[in-house]
Amino acid sequence: MKIAAIIQARMGSTRLSGKVLKELKGKSVLSHVIERVRQSKFIEDIIIATTNHERDNNIESEAFKCGSKVYRGSEDDVLSRYYFTAQENNVDVIIRITSDCPLIDPNVIDEIIEFYLNGNYDLVTNAGSDLEQRTYPRGLDTEIFSFEVLENAFINGKENYHREHVTPFIYEHSNKIHYFKNQVDYSKYRWTLDTQEDFKLISEIYKRLYKGTHDFYLPDTIELFEQEPYLFTINAHIEQKKVK
Repeated sequence: MKIAAIIQARMGSTRLSGKVLKELKGKSVLSHVIERVRQSKFIEDIIIATTNHERDNNIESEAFKCGSKVYRGSEDDVLSRYYFTAQENNVDVIIRITSDCPLIDPNVIDEIIEFYLNGNYDLVTNAGSDLEQRTYPRGLDTEIFSFEVLENAFINGKENYHREHVTPFIYEHSNKIHYFKNQVDYSKYRWTLDTQEDFKLISEIYKRLYKGTHDFYLPDTIELFEQEPYLFTINAHIEQKKVK
């Protein structure tokens, strides 16, 4: 059984164009995401799923520089991009991560993978469509599902939002979804990169915790926020884009 992380990435973000190649302490955001995901003890492969658009040539180059595989597909039909990425690379279990999460935690990823492997679920997530179930900071979002579940969504997902956001069809058509929760609710924290304010916050976190190696995780970042409550205010007013 092959377990792989498929990380979606593109330059054409509507709110912060080119965000995944922005420089963060001397490396690209994408590079940091890959390095952190690579620390997972379960993930055998990391594949960057980008688009066929010419502007994403730079993402392909950066991914190769970081030692990742690349699949290029539809810009708008992200579901098909995931499906063909998994199919081409013979992936059995997909770990879905987005490239705008440079604080993604490999320890949390592994806890969710272990739970998924020991259960009988179509999808296990610490994020998901039901926001009331969220207990992790936004930016640690992880979804896990099998190739068979992805294929069913690919074949049967007809609505535009099914294709654009990958997993809505699964949430709507499965009664085997599990929301993986933390003991403490940290859902108020926003550690994803979608706006200039987000980038300012993440830069401040990296300035304090990143010393050339990725040895800081969820507990360390929470401790930093408790020591410096001001950090929370930098992007607290930013709202996440809604699934249409």
